[in-house]
Amino acid sequence: MKKVFVIITLLFATGLAGSAQSVVATREFNNTLKGYFEAKNALAKDNAVLASESVKGLIKNIDEFPVKTLSAQQQVLWKAEAAVIKKAAMEISTEKVLKEQRKSFWPLSTAMLKLAKDFKLNNNEVYIQYCPMAKKSWLNEVEAIQNPFY
Repeated sequence: MKKVFVIITLLFATGLAGSAQSVVATREFNNTLKGYFEAKNALAKDNAVLASESVKGLIKNIDEFPVKTLSAQQQVLWKAEAAVIKKAAMEISTEKVLKEQRKSFWPLSTAMLKLAKDFKLNNNEVYIQYCPMAKKSWLNEVEAIQNPFY
């Protein structure tokens, strides 16, 4: 009887740990999305200075993301896409020319799109928008078009 009780307790505790991990992953992924949206909004407003500043928060989120809270498959994707995001964000943070920042935002957006589609951890609706002139897509937190490429 004692052995059965211990096994049940272990299974229950493991289930709670898995649930707690997904809560942490969800919270931190939403913080990462928030950093992305701040950069996107700065570019949509043609504000190169704000874009440079806003990506610093995104870089911090990428560096501090609790990768171990993700599944093994998600960890592989995260590591690949996080490297792309961080590189592009670093380029935006040091660049002063809006046109060049927008060039770097494209790989950043592509990586965030992959993560959002695969993880499905966002708390709020996220819209995929497309600019036919730039032939590029991005994520948006509102339905109204806020184009970071033009």
